Amino acid sequence: MIESDTQMTGGAGYPVQFSVEYPDRELDRLTTAFRIIVAIPIVILLALIGNDWGGGYNSGPWFAAGGAGVLFLPTVLMIVFRQKYPRWWFDWNLELLRFENRVVAYLALMDDRYPSTDERQAVKLDFPYPDAKQGLNRWLPLVKWFLAIPHYIVLAFLGLAALVCVILAWFAILFTGRYPRGLFDFVLGVMRWGNRVTGYAFVLVTDQYPPFRLSP
Repeated sequence: MIESDTQMTGGAGYPVQFSVEYPDRELDRLTTAFRIIVAIPIVILLALIGNDWGGGYNSGPWFAAGGAGVLFLPTVLMIVFRQKYPRWWFDWNLELLRFENRVVAYLALMDDRYPSTDERQAVKLDFPYPDAKQGLNRWLPLVKWFLAIPHYIVLAFLGLAALVCVILAWFAILFTGRYPRGLFDFVLGVMRWGNRVTGYAFVLVTDQYPPFRLSP
């Protein structure tokens, strides 16, 4: 067997940890109303980083949160043939995903502070640096993207539901200045799920199969 039973179930304490601080305050209604327009500069910057002309690798699908610009294929080859995961590749992937998630959280109205290119702000994403020789199966990176197909299907539907929640939250913020907590938690859960799948299938930091759940 490639994976043990505990790896396949992805129990509590999954290595990829993601959270967004709930804005328990009145949000900026003006920037919320024009969020798509206001976010254009930072979205363009992220797109440049995530393509070859920006110095990255367009190696993975964009879903929920993550994929564009991640060093995927080079990492696969390094793990398979050398059983190494260069630390600066890991740092690049982690910081890029943190940046992507700050932009996604801003677009999802979860924070009204403009996304920083380096400061953590309200978005927290962490996963451990893997021991490629002792902690990762050297052949599993070749098939992780395939094993994650059930997650892609579920996330496609969850992503649509999250979009509806963001639209409802947009109206709620305009009228009340608040992001309904139930809608916030659902969108957060979808982003958390997507980050777990990205960490498993494309960033390759763990062999533990992602759990099918929105909660931590």
